Amino acid sequence: MQNQDKETIEQAKRFHQVFNELRTEIGKVVVGQQHIVDNLLISLFSRGHCVLIGVPGLAKTLLIRTLSESLNLSFNRIQFTPDLMPGDITGTEIIDSDAASGKKEFKFFKGPIFANIILADEINRTPPKTQAALLEAMQEYHVTASGTTYQLDRPFFVLATQNPIEQEGTYPLPEAQLDRFMFNLWLDYPSFEEEIEIVSRTTGGIDAKIKSILSAEEIIAFQKLTRQVPVPESVLNYAVKIVNMTRPGTKYAPDFVNKYMTWGAGPRASQFLILGGKTRALADGRFNVTEEDINAIAIPVLRHRIVNNYAAEAEGIKAEDLINKILKEA
Repeated sequence: MQNQDKETIEQAKRFHQVFNELRTEIGKVVVGQQHIVDNLLISLFSRGHCVLIGVPGLAKTLLIRTLSESLNLSFNRIQFTPDLMPGDITGTEIIDSDAASGKKEFKFFKGPIFANIILADEINRTPPKTQAALLEAMQEYHVTASGTTYQLDRPFFVLATQNPIEQEGTYPLPEAQLDRFMFNLWLDYPSFEEEIEIVSRTTGGIDAKIKSILSAEEIIAFQKLTRQVPVPESVLNYAVKIVNMTRPGTKYAPDFVNKYMTWGAGPRASQFLILGGKTRALADGRFNVTEEDINAIAIPVLRHRIVNNYAAEAEGIKAEDLINKILKEA
């Protein structure tokens, strides 16, 4: 038992080291956005998925491609369009002819979803049927065609992007489907100094070389390690209390929640707060979760799981404002 504990401690130290190495490698290409990078890594090691919202030109594709290179994982980008069909993502069966025998049979050709990291670019531009095909695969980790089940590669991480300034001709994800994503991350403009660095790097003739830090097997091992991090009962109660406070009409809901919110977060939010807190603790070199870890990820976990009412919209109150107020009162 002592040897097992010693091995776990050594693995935890290794995770802390690797997390910092990944930050460094991604930083060779992506300028700034450290908070976004950290949350992407936390989501990956927690076996979650992310929705990334930002205007065009903020290096969303570059970020996720760089992440895949630093992890030595396969990467596919799916550009969602109004005419994209479910089979274009999951794969399709076609008639294949054997040249020698002339015999014909149906053969399944895997779609782009069969990769470790998927960039679902502008997921709100495709109809609900195609969105559902991707989200089902995210949840089940497999694709079924003609009665045959094909397992997806592990680890499996989906980053879906949405453009917040173009809503015409889009199909917004319903709240029930958004709930399947661990984090909702908002990518902001770079600072003046960061933009100078971006322009300097991208208009020169030097290409950064990304070093692969982890293999798929090591990532899966670290994903299992994060589940072993102990959570004090007080922190567990704190996380669940925060989520319960988002639900209007319940005994835990503050007056401002009843006034400004229509719907609150479900139990999946509590699960992701704890899982994300465990991973954040390990990344910080600790083997215990604190309330600070929960607070640090509360906004990306909760912002897409609560629904403000018309009173909040009329007064310009955003989801983030309500979450921050809940954290102060929790």
